[in-house]
Amino acid sequence: MFTVKGINRLKILQDAIDRNLHPGQAAEMLGITPRHCRRLLKRYRQLGPLGMNNHSRGRVGNHLLPTSLIDQALCIIREHYRDFGPTLALENLEEVHGLVLGKETIRRLMIKAGIWIPRR
Repeated sequence: MFTVKGINRLKILQDAIDRNLHPGQAAEMLGITPRHCRRLLKRYRQLGPLGMNNHSRGRVGNHLLPTSLIDQALCIIREHYRDFGPTLALENLEEVHGLVLGKETIRRLMIKAGIWIPRR
């Protein structure tokens, strides 16, 4: 759950809580500002070691496309536009089928599905 860097950070913060280190020294050792060190110490006191984990861990990304949209686009590309490159497939998906996706998104999906192989 914790990386080596995270474990070292916990040890330094615990030393600061035990008053073996000043918060300024702890901040310098961690490479952060004293203000951020105070924030971390407050969170460590409130939530313990598990509170030091990144709170965004395990969340779905903001730009993740729904799997239904990906499946629909790939199905249409396989049926009608197998021989097309990503740009032309994108144009036809928009004009004929009304699916609006980015060119690089289509390119990435086609490469991953093995429909299109880049030249390089």
